[in-house]
Amino acid sequence: MQDISDKIDAPLTGLDAAMWKNRLVSLAQEFGEFHDLGKRHFTTLIRQKSTLLVTFETVQGIRALSETAQPFGFDLVRTQGWSHLGLISNGDTWFRDPAVYAYFDSLVDNGTFDEFDRVVFYGAGPCGYAAAAFSVAAPGATVVAVQPQATLETAMTEWDPRFTEMRRTSFTDRYGYAPDMLDAAQRAFILYDPREEHDAMHAALFARSNVTRLRMPFMGSALQTRLIEMDLLYRLLFMAGAGKLSRASFYRLYRARRDNPSYLRSLMQRLDADDRPYLNTLLCRNVIARMKAPKFRRRLDLLEKDARAGKFPLPPERG
Repeated sequence: MQDISDKIDAPLTGLDAAMWKNRLVSLAQEFGEFHDLGKRHFTTLIRQKSTLLVTFETVQGIRALSETAQPFGFDLVRTQGWSHLGLISNGDTWFRDPAVYAYFDSLVDNGTFDEFDRVVFYGAGPCGYAAAAFSVAAPGATVVAVQPQATLETAMTEWDPRFTEMRRTSFTDRYGYAPDMLDAAQRAFILYDPREEHDAMHAALFARSNVTRLRMPFMGSALQTRLIEMDLLYRLLFMAGAGKLSRASFYRLYRARRDNPSYLRSLMQRLDADDRPYLNTLLCRNVIARMKAPKFRRRLDLLEKDARAGKFPLPPERG
């Protein structure tokens, strides 16, 4: 185990795309398996303990979001000894490829998922769609999907003007409609911002008895980035793998948003848009009392100026 930890500790930053992939392939071949699935997809499997994390990611996302240019699952491989199956695409493909379907068929036929006590599927956006859709191959799995699309079938989601480049891609054949594919999951968690209209409409399509929808208002359209900023993504996946993720445990962790600058700025802007200067004054006071926040200091100065001009009553200062 020490050997794999030492090798996974080595970051993959500073490499060009070809060398980066070669390093991942080398790790997978040494400690598990590698499969090339055509021009735009490949998989890496690292076998360790009996908890398996299955992540769906893009080459571009891994190299941009990870400080070490490693797949998300590597933190849990390193610290918890988990096994990790990475499905990696070049660009956003929603993993709609017959070669990917055939690969999951082979995992089912070989009983690969049966070798593990717990299986967790994870992805965000198009990769969140894939995590939900392909989880059907591992009945009893836990799924964590951030801002997933339910489908891009035009007849069903004509209200979503995004992703026009995918309109010729079939979402009605195998592993197609993601909410239906969750029927075999033990639990699924859908994270979304209800103020992002199209994300919220997709999240509504996932309503199932085994699905918990977790609202993250004022977090915007890049929830995975916000989760990374708050150091929550690792903990969410760990709790999912330990069978401890629930609505209550998520919202206890989510209190970290009170220290997240992106969230606080979004909240301030929303209060401005709603013309709520009294509440915005309370927010700005709270923020500058806890952290260095020049934008909130400047906004508070303007709010106090407006209050002195008689535009609204200033909240009393706490003693």
